[in-house]
Amino acid sequence: MTTGLVGSEWIWKDGEIIPWSEAKVHILSLAVQFGSSVFEGMRCYSTPAGPAVFRLHDHLRRLRDSCRIYRIELALPQEELAAACAEIIARNGLDSCYVRPMVLRGYGSAGMNPIDSPVETYICAWPWGTYLGEGALEAGVDVCVSSWQRPEPNTFPALAKGAGHYNNAQLIKMEAAVNGYAEAIALAPNGLVSEGSGQNLFLVRDGVVITPVIDGTLLAGITRDSILKIARELGVPTCEQPVAREMLYTADEVFFTGTAAEVTPVRSVDRIPIGSGGMGPITRQLQKRFMQIVHGEVEDTRGWLSLVREPAAAARG
Repeated sequence: MTTGLVGSEWIWKDGEIIPWSEAKVHILSLAVQFGSSVFEGMRCYSTPAGPAVFRLHDHLRRLRDSCRIYRIELALPQEELAAACAEIIARNGLDSCYVRPMVLRGYGSAGMNPIDSPVETYICAWPWGTYLGEGALEAGVDVCVSSWQRPEPNTFPALAKGAGHYNNAQLIKMEAAVNGYAEAIALAPNGLVSEGSGQNLFLVRDGVVITPVIDGTLLAGITRDSILKIARELGVPTCEQPVAREMLYTADEVFFTGTAAEVTPVRSVDRIPIGSGGMGPITRQLQKRFMQIVHGEVEDTRGWLSLVREPAAAARG
């Protein structure tokens, strides 16, 4: 058996479990030719009750929204997709992992009109550690402001999580990497702060948690939404507003949020230290509560955790 990333062996495809090595698409599929694909990224965490996916149904709702925006017919009902996510996690024997549902246009049409191209749905799962590097969640990361900007609204639909959008993200990420940074922050066409290559951005100033407004240049992140709700629950003031670039340099704290990045402190921007140059107290407070929630260490009052299997089944292994 050919295994996939870090030992995962199976992938869900359109209602079937197939070996990792058999998950293939045609070279002339529209997904390959034109990036005609949408996807989601979610994390499954180990909890005392067993593996649980964080905000599974919210991620699947966004997947369906992305399909609707791109006129992709997703025939599979949400409950079937949710069950498939749980199935592929369990089939691979994973306790903590990253889950990637993908809906793509396959081989059919060779031109811009995708009407003759079939729609294929895949769900993959594999173990994935700290996204921005070992120790990033504790020590923070050094970032830069990218020379690449995010698209103008009404060009690419930023609220859709489209695969083709991530060519822009790759340029942002690669530029950061070759210049010695862990990540980069992209500006919107108007010069205001948008987001990271694959993360939303927050800053803290005088005790207020601030994040850029959803303006058509950034993804409405589910972790972003979670942190805003957690902050309000903890009595920390929040504000969604336009953010000028220079506000990054004068912030008391800066941090990224995202499914992969979770809550990652930023210790410097363009070599300018943020605050004391480490994780700030509000970032620490929010990160701690977020991790307690996703690992099932506090009561799940919002129903954010979806167990992969019932506790009895988990006990049987």
